[in-house]
Amino acid sequence: MPTAEIRTGSRMRQLGETSDDLGEVLIGDCVEVMARLPAESVDLVFADPPYNLQLNRELHRPDNSHVDAVNEAWDKFADFASYDRFSRAWLEAARRLLKPDGTLWVIGSYHNIYRVGALLQDMGFWILNDIVWRKTNPMPNFRGRRFTNAHETLLWCGKSRDSKYTFNYQAMKALNDDVQMRSDWLLPICGGGERLKRDGKKAHPTQKPEALLHRVLLAATKPGDLVLDPFFGSGTTGAVAKRLNRRFIGIDREKDYVRLARDRVAAVTPAAAEDIAIAEKRSEPRVPFGALVENGFLKPGDVLFDASRRWTAKVRADGTVISAETKGSIHKVAAEVQGAAACNGWAFWHVELKGHAVSIDVLRQKYRAEMGPAA
Repeated sequence: MPTAEIRTGSRMRQLGETSDDLGEVLIGDCVEVMARLPAESVDLVFADPPYNLQLNRELHRPDNSHVDAVNEAWDKFADFASYDRFSRAWLEAARRLLKPDGTLWVIGSYHNIYRVGALLQDMGFWILNDIVWRKTNPMPNFRGRRFTNAHETLLWCGKSRDSKYTFNYQAMKALNDDVQMRSDWLLPICGGGERLKRDGKKAHPTQKPEALLHRVLLAATKPGDLVLDPFFGSGTTGAVAKRLNRRFIGIDREKDYVRLARDRVAAVTPAAAEDIAIAEKRSEPRVPFGALVENGFLKPGDVLFDASRRWTAKVRADGTVISAETKGSIHKVAAEVQGAAACNGWAFWHVELKGHAVSIDVLRQKYRAEMGPAA
């Protein structure tokens, strides 16, 4: 944790001097607080700024019941120019704090994300992805005059085009059932027991689900990294960061939210180091398909087929396969019979063994196990 003096109330505190030594929640205007933190000390900034929703009246359902929308003063701006000045100020402060290879995530809706995105690019940030968070349970459009707003957008940015940013690709793939993670994330909005309430009402109107922050922090940080959230709100970023053994600094100017967030984060237990280890790229030795043929796991003339038995290919002595349409590697032939640009032949092809269809990848694993270091 970097050391910097932050005034909270009537006394001075040193960042890092906390009970769990993982994080600190600070009260104040985020730009002013960030100005007192050390430059290039933060690995990741996650920002959930005011969206400038421009609501000018209360919302009601068809039965005239009140909709609990965002009407707080912190989301009100005189005009777009005022919002742009506010956005540029906190983005410049965040940019100063980011390490050269750090990244920034900012979430928003159509009300603000395009204005923020333009500022990011003007300031030299390099957009890596725009992530669409598609909500499984969005609030309906009660007036019936527009489409239901069922998603929000996250911009993931490097500090510059040349940043050597962290991306835990294998962890994201493992999280997604061993399939490459896409840029559209289907996750529910915050609800149920996770939703913080006071007197039966939402304690914070825009509380983000922990699943969203879990994915962000697991994707783009390592254990021990420092995460900054300048609009800390209910403390979702800190709760997830602490659980994943990331250090954090949260800032919010609303005292009620700071008290709420501190209580929430204090109740979180960090995971054990072995439980948050980042998945690394597989280290199994490469096995040429021909090795299965020359070692007797498959024989020349054996017939391979896909899972639906729509296509077949015959194994050749040199480790290639041939179908009615083409010949070549297991990958090339699998792609061409489907008319696809590419295909993983190990996952596509199967063989009949003792009356059962078996993936040739099972044979590859068997080869590795039996051959040991020779594989």
